Amino acid sequence: MLTFSDRAREVVRSYLTESGGELTALRIASQPGSPVAPRFELSLVADDERSDDERQLEGPGFAVFVKEGDVARLEGATIDFVDRVNESGFEVRTVAPPVSGPGAPEGEIADRVRQVLETQVNPAIAAHGGMISLVDVKDTEVFVEMSGGCQGCALSRMTLSQGVERMLRQSVPELSAVHDVTDHDSGMNPYFQH
Repeated sequence: MLTFSDRAREVVRSYLTESGGELTALRIASQPGSPVAPRFELSLVADDERSDDERQLEGPGFAVFVKEGDVARLEGATIDFVDRVNESGFEVRTVAPPVSGPGAPEGEIADRVRQVLETQVNPAIAAHGGMISLVDVKDTEVFVEMSGGCQGCALSRMTLSQGVERMLRQSVPELSAVHDVTDHDSGMNPYFQH
């Protein structure tokens, strides 16, 4: 089930009205990227543009077209329209997958990355109230999530590329990429406000 914020519902209805009846539905399509932090593109379309592999869901007063493969990813998601200093647009917030316990990343690379995070990285950033967790491993690429003081911190990108990634590559040289899948815009306790 999708949930629309009042603002998102208002913006979609406004755009549909402005189209003079030509556009009647909202399409939500996933974009290539991390399986643990999917990205979506939203567009307005006419009813007859619905493809055979799309399911029609009912939105608040309008139809929503979603590919069959994306329906499960969007279960419990919230659609919002955000206005920030440098950007505005629709934002899809999905329910985060579990990062520990059943379904946690396994294997030699995952174990070595977790070891570096627990013994070197997290003790160093704990002074700022931050923590970094391993979320997923795909071949030689790792996906990490920042929380606490690191989530929303203006220096988080630098912390990741200049500090964390270097430490991980020293201990796990076969890593080809380290991806940050953190939703920095929803950080509740950033060390530095941006």
